[in-house]
Amino acid sequence: MTITVYRKEHLQDTNLTNCGCLDLPSHQQPNKRGELVCGMEVLRPQLVWIGNRCYRKNALKESSSFNPEDEEIYNADQASDWTYGDEVCDAGLDIAETSKGFCLRLPVPSVFNKYIIGKRGETKKRLETETRTQIFVPKPGDKDEVIVIKGQDRKGVVSAKTRIDVLVDSARRNQPFTHFLSIPVTSDDIVTSFENFKDDILFQCEGDEGVDASIFQTPQKLHLTIGTLVLLSKGEIDKAVSVLQSCQGDFSSVTEEQPLSVQIEGLEYMNDDPSAVDVLYAKVKEGKAADR
Repeated sequence: MTITVYRKEHLQDTNLTNCGCLDLPSHQQPNKRGELVCGMEVLRPQLVWIGNRCYRKNALKESSSFNPEDEEIYNADQASDWTYGDEVCDAGLDIAETSKGFCLRLPVPSVFNKYIIGKRGETKKRLETETRTQIFVPKPGDKDEVIVIKGQDRKGVVSAKTRIDVLVDSARRNQPFTHFLSIPVTSDDIVTSFENFKDDILFQCEGDEGVDASIFQTPQKLHLTIGTLVLLSKGEIDKAVSVLQSCQGDFSSVTEEQPLSVQIEGLEYMNDDPSAVDVLYAKVKEGKAADR
């Protein structure tokens, strides 16, 4: 079994815009790695060469509270033409036809409502204007976590649903995980080895501040984490359970009905700041056994 964690790197201070092909003097040609960085000026913005392409580096707002959803980035006169610019796909959507048009009930965890409403309600207003729909967001404390989209045109309703999905997906990426998938690792040999490891650490670090038996996991809860999830409503939890139960047969094909064998070596911490470590975990060593 291979356990791999990918971390998406964000270029927080860089926004690259394709400048096309530029005719530059010899002292500003790309280096051996195909990169070129020029000085930043108002009329001569910083340039970055990547291979044979040249990009202009645009400075972004440095305010930590900057939210693209707070910006007015569209012309209202053009909004009516944008609804049909979306790639519309309504296959599988339960869109009800009413006497006044169409209606779609979209389950959305309440934690995302603020991203759909936006600052002073501007995001919601923009979505309604561009898609020519009405969007009804539950009030705080409402147990019915469903957003209702109504419109006279089916394409507008689908377009509004698509844009809300994008907002929710973007916000979900910044949420801490709430659940994880794991394989219990509680055989007698492993529990015994873990207890010996704990005793050795406590003996060697006796008297050290913060090192005591309470920081170790309960042996009966030892596990191998294979994935993390962000599930923010009962509906999402129920759906995840249903999906896992439906693919039980796939697990047998992956393991080939044979025991999984992995080698554990070394320790790693769960976040990027060593001074704020909450969790230490053992790493799965790469190799033939782990490749399964």
